[in-house]
Amino acid sequence: MAQLEIIALDTAQAEARLPELAELLRACVHDGASIHFMLPFSIAQAAAFWRGKTLPGVAGGSRVLLAALADGELAGSVQLDCDTPPNQPHRAEACKLMVHPRHRRLGLARALMAELEAQARRRGRSLLTLDTASGDKAEPLYLSLGYLEAGRIPGYAWDGRGEKLQATTLMYKTL
Repeated sequence: MAQLEIIALDTAQAEARLPELAELLRACVHDGASIHFMLPFSIAQAAAFWRGKTLPGVAGGSRVLLAALADGELAGSVQLDCDTPPNQPHRAEACKLMVHPRHRRLGLARALMAELEAQARRRGRSLLTLDTASGDKAEPLYLSLGYLEAGRIPGYAWDGRGEKLQATTLMYKTL
């Protein structure tokens, strides 16, 4: 059994793990994860996402990047986005829950979300929101964690292969 650990990465730690983060994102997109990217999707594109979209928020303190480690190897991640408008200081968004295909079925997604909720509470956030592709395998996970469906938006985004538009489900959880 692998030794599992969930940690919050600071900017320096995330930079040091950038090759692993890029591979995690690339592997999940290639496995069909609906996390805003489409095929073809390269390691360079994945690294650019982390550098351009995630690390600035981590450096500025508005984003928490959690990593799941299996025997020290990066096996998954999730982000807590606390960059909300002034009238929503109580809310945060759960973003980009990913578990590498070779590390699935170990409870990492649940462990990542539990730590994300703990991080949100420590920051005074009492409402979490997220969106997920309707009918995706993540939707039942979120429901089992106590997230409620707020609604569905049809034709929200293209699937990862660019073959069809798919709906998204908006969800929330009061902490």
